Amino acid sequence: MITNPPQQTYLGRRTYTRPAARVVSSSEHQLWLVRHLTPRDRWITRMIHEHRVLTTHQIVELGWVTRRSANLRLLELYRWRILDRFQPLAVSGLSPMHYVLDVAGAAVLAHEDGLDPKKIGYQHDRAMGIAHSLHLAHRVAVNGMFTRLVHHARQPDATGRLAAWWSEERCARSFGDIVRPDAYGQWAQGRAEVEWFLELDFGTEALRRLTFKIDAYDRLAKATNIHTPVLIWTTTLRREARLREVLTEALRNLNDPARVPVATTAADLAEPDQHLDATLTRWLPLTPAATGRLSLGQLAGLWPPTAKPLTDSSAADSDLGRPTRLHPPHPMPPTGPDPQQRAA
Repeated sequence: MITNPPQQTYLGRRTYTRPAARVVSSSEHQLWLVRHLTPRDRWITRMIHEHRVLTTHQIVELGWVTRRSANLRLLELYRWRILDRFQPLAVSGLSPMHYVLDVAGAAVLAHEDGLDPKKIGYQHDRAMGIAHSLHLAHRVAVNGMFTRLVHHARQPDATGRLAAWWSEERCARSFGDIVRPDAYGQWAQGRAEVEWFLELDFGTEALRRLTFKIDAYDRLAKATNIHTPVLIWTTTLRREARLREVLTEALRNLNDPARVPVATTAADLAEPDQHLDATLTRWLPLTPAATGRLSLGQLAGLWPPTAKPLTDSSAADSDLGRPTRLHPPHPMPPTGPDPQQRAA
């Protein structure tokens, strides 16, 4: 069962020889990296920047076949200061390594986008600061739901793919004046597509707070003239039942409840290693009530398609005097042969 643990504690790192920040920011080091970074390395680095932190397990789901091959490559990226890492204190056993963007990685991404590394707003202390965040477990869980979708889409017999994955920050930049989802996603299966805003509930907030968000999603639907589907993941079936009661009441108060389709699920519907697997037949729509639990792909046939795609309103924020933002990554890994793939 996934719970919301106490504040994470930074345990330090194993001692490896790593160059200083001024060295890895130099043109010599950057040119050396040109010969050593693969397309998969660059994509993973951009994913970690976009979503702030990814664990070893999540990185394996995104782009590797085995944990051993991923660990070997991640160690190299750590030594080159493309990535930095920390290991939170666990209630029992060992936590996986958590990876964040490091100085050389930030410079690589900036140069790829034709930007000045000093003006993209990257700060190493801030990147590492998430190690102490009270919201670390929540962020890792949100990211885990999407890395699992990428893992499914990477399989040889896959029938679906992740078409969009927006981080919490990207959502906030686009429509944070109305509502702040934990993430936004699109899943394409065959000719059908389903999109959703994710609300991941660890059971620590008052249920009424989620009802306020339903009103906010309704206001977003009015402002954008598109429907705003919401998937709500919570911890237990008991809490899900209580949540559905207050959500049903909230939808009744809307002028057009169809603008905000809602489906819920609970962690204890699945085995521990599948608590965050969104592809399972686990989603229970609020309306119509007689549908029973559905898979993500089946929701595409139940919810109406979006009339127009969402757009990112923050694309040209450099004109407003704010730090220029790096381009977001594609949600699926790059295709084609990778020089490191033989070892994976």
